Amino acid sequence: MKATAIAHPNVALIKYWGRKDEKLRLPTNGSISINLSEMTTTTTVEFSENYKSDHIQIDKQNLFDEADRVIKHLDQIRTIVNSALKAKVVSENNFPSSTGLSSSSSGFAALTVAATTALGLKLSEKQLSVLARLGSGSACRSIPDGWGEWNDADTSEGSYAHSIFPKDHWDIADVVAVVSSEKKDISTSKGQKLAQTSPFFEARQASMNHKLNTLKIIITNKNFQKFGEFVEAEALNMHAVMITSSPSLIYWSVGTIQLMKQIKKWRAEGMPAYFTINTGQDIHILIEQKNVKKLICKLQELMYVKKIIQNTVSSGTFTSKSHLF
Repeated sequence: MKATAIAHPNVALIKYWGRKDEKLRLPTNGSISINLSEMTTTTTVEFSENYKSDHIQIDKQNLFDEADRVIKHLDQIRTIVNSALKAKVVSENNFPSSTGLSSSSSGFAALTVAATTALGLKLSEKQLSVLARLGSGSACRSIPDGWGEWNDADTSEGSYAHSIFPKDHWDIADVVAVVSSEKKDISTSKGQKLAQTSPFFEARQASMNHKLNTLKIIITNKNFQKFGEFVEAEALNMHAVMITSSPSLIYWSVGTIQLMKQIKKWRAEGMPAYFTINTGQDIHILIEQKNVKKLICKLQELMYVKKIIQNTVSSGTFTSKSHLF
């Protein structure tokens, strides 16, 4: 009873910050995202009568106290089939985790697909997305292919992600610039609980439905300048809520601010590139494929950029026959 799944983290173009239901991880608004091709989480899950307890290993580190969230998710999956079998979970990321690159999105998407497959469950994409969301909200967006939308809903069954455009809809790239591999002081899950303490939270929420509709039109029409301006402004809007929460959440590092200013400078000099940032310090740079090489050359000249990951829009979560153990 062993299975392996591979998932890609996603970056939200329209983001959510705050939840209407903490237990069910229901966001206060819908969101739109893309899956990132060159960043992966590979997870192997095996259920066996030989295991007396759950064993969790992530990036070659055995987790004990930190494994509660993973075990809780396994428990939810075991409940579906009324199983008491314990599991061994081995998971590996090919990118820095807990730095704002959405490792939890790919992590819980891969865990969900691997664990359900290992137990013989045959779930639909919608059911997998709902289940992944219970582990990590953004994980539901890593289940479907390409450009995804996470529905705004008041019930668990209605809160899932689905594809709105195929992965090859538009020839754009997401170039990740890692400016620090240090882990965040405050996790996204804890930070979400502070959202409504910001005086800007209600104003942000009032605009979200209009934003969702507007971005889908922009993506349909493939207007890159409008797309970049819109996504960059949306990221700064979300971080304004974080910065003004109580206590304040400042995820940026010195390198984050330096690179944001540099991207604006490059744009003024004629290279159309725009940034978005998740809940961390590393930056996603959105750019047309024809300008990727030029961008990477410029990034390589910056001492504070530690790693560069070039992505296209990718598929969702899938199973693999190559196990980690």
